[in-house]
Amino acid sequence: MDSPQIMILTVLVGTVALFLWGRWRHDMVAMASLLVCVVLGLVPTDAAFVGFGHPAVITVACILILSSALQQSGAVDTLTRTVLPQSAGPFITLAALSLLAALLSAFMNNVGALALLMPVALQIANKQGVPPGKILMPLAFGSILGGMTTLIGTPPNLIVSGFRAGLTGDGFSMFDYSPVGLAIALSGLAFVIIFGRFLVPARERAGAEGFETGSYLTEARITEGSKSVGMLLRDLNTELEKSDAQVIGLIRHERRIPAPSPYRELHQNDILLIEAEPESLASVLSALDLTLEAEWRSAEAERKAQEANEAQKEAKKEAQKEAKKETGKETAKAQKANSAEKKVDLPDDVKADSKSTAKTDRKNDGSDQDAEHKKALQSDDVSLIEVVVLPNAAFIGRSAADIRIRSRFGINLLALSRQGQRSMTRLRTMKMQAGDVLLMQGSPAAIGEFGSRMGCAPLAERSLHLADKSQAFRASAIMGIAILLAAFGILPAAVSFALGVLAAMLFGVVSPRTLYDAVDWPVVVLLAALIPVANAMESTGSADLIARFLLETIAQGNAVIAVGLILVVTMTLSDFMNNAATAAVMCPIAIGSAAQLGASSDPFLMAVAIGASCAFLTPIGHQNNTLILGPGGFRFGDYWKLGLPIEIIVVAVGVPMLLWVWPL
Repeated sequence: MDSPQIMILTVLVGTVALFLWGRWRHDMVAMASLLVCVVLGLVPTDAAFVGFGHPAVITVACILILSSALQQSGAVDTLTRTVLPQSAGPFITLAALSLLAALLSAFMNNVGALALLMPVALQIANKQGVPPGKILMPLAFGSILGGMTTLIGTPPNLIVSGFRAGLTGDGFSMFDYSPVGLAIALSGLAFVIIFGRFLVPARERAGAEGFETGSYLTEARITEGSKSVGMLLRDLNTELEKSDAQVIGLIRHERRIPAPSPYRELHQNDILLIEAEPESLASVLSALDLTLEAEWRSAEAERKAQEANEAQKEAKKEAQKEAKKETGKETAKAQKANSAEKKVDLPDDVKADSKSTAKTDRKNDGSDQDAEHKKALQSDDVSLIEVVVLPNAAFIGRSAADIRIRSRFGINLLALSRQGQRSMTRLRTMKMQAGDVLLMQGSPAAIGEFGSRMGCAPLAERSLHLADKSQAFRASAIMGIAILLAAFGILPAAVSFALGVLAAMLFGVVSPRTLYDAVDWPVVVLLAALIPVANAMESTGSADLIARFLLETIAQGNAVIAVGLILVVTMTLSDFMNNAATAAVMCPIAIGSAAQLGASSDPFLMAVAIGASCAFLTPIGHQNNTLILGPGGFRFGDYWKLGLPIEIIVVAVGVPMLLWVWPL
């Protein structure tokens, strides 16, 4: 083992360790890995950023944009209404939902497909009296299984195709993944549909109209005249216990008290951090004369704004009176000096006052948006809507205060549910995480705008309407033509889907202004950064070194065992780190293994593609697993009960199919 090999393997081990640790975002870790390789001379400086022009990276970005076009145009909503049965039993409904999720995920981003179907699934669970998790987990797993059936179904497939193109000059085509992928997907879906309801843990729902999200953490203020003023915390907790709620913290004078004494007397303007079930919040607040902190702040801001407006009006009146007096004096002087009619000029101080008044008027005009937001919060159209924070949402790592949620969107954050965790951070300063469930107050339109801008999906029944049938048709036609061009080899996939994006802009399906909002930039950066690192593994011979170790110590030179080993190792890594990163790391090793055995690289690369797409054991292995964590009321250890049998099926079906479709 020479120095370059030692260095690249050290970088690789460090990169995988940081991926598994999860403290930093995957794209940050990947970029750090790339830059370390450049500094060490493992990656030439002129090739450091060639990954950003790699066909796989371009294709991923374009697919995300076209998937967003399908969603925004209403094409997917129409398909959902057409395919899903309106009145059927749990078994038929689960089968239809899972199959539809797999179908959509084959041709669009699977996170987007799940986000669209999740509100429908929750509505069905509510109507049929089924715990939502028993529908959500099969739905999520179905969307993951469907993604492995086509070239564009998931980023790992595009990465694998890129490595094959670099090796042989020709990547995998659109439906090269279908024979093996369909066999695994159908086998997995059959198992999920038949046995899923028995293996998914039944978490108790919050109530007949809701679902298990864990207890909410919310802030309530003791206002003037509240019966809670002067009470001991012990007595207040006794009252709260009647509603299955409790005080877990106290904030007094902006100072947090994590474990307040039960004999502490409560004062006016104390803020209580209360843990309660969603349906208990209203009874808790009314029983003790408490006010939600968000609502109190809204009312306080409105009161101060009214006082400021009144003060401005009074100042304006006084200024006008003074102006009239000054004008009268100047007019009298002018009449004495000259009996002829002359135009009276206002004095400089009056002009200045007029300018000041105009400036004030303009300033008031600039606050129209805030006034509209206040009006929206006071209207009869105000609703309470639960939303879930999507993976890679713009809201992740930021708080309600950071994004100025009330002044910017005209809505309030009333409570937050983070499964199995407590936090003593103030609600408005709490940093969001993927899977958090938020209770929002505001008009449905305002909450909808917030969700689309900040990456949150509603967890309530929503109307599926088609804003423009012609737009839906155009979006579907553009996507279909792009797929056909790539499938028949008329154009490379990257060029085909880039043309699709251009067509979507020309025909008005996608707004140029919001075009890049649909791109998952962390994934793009991750792919672009890891491609040169993977190339360095090949050029230094490190990939061959790892492959030789695996073949000699475990596979014992048996090619069939080697294919199965590559599949299992890839699948295991994908359960704990990003699937695109897993594919980028494992492809050079798969190619090296095939070279050591003198076999075709195709079955080994296909094993990587399948393994990278099969993350069913943990909530962190795939974004869709994270997305259902809160709404389903799941815990970390709930996934393996259904996920482990599916991964066994993947190996049992996948290895024979790989060897049959892609001979060694």
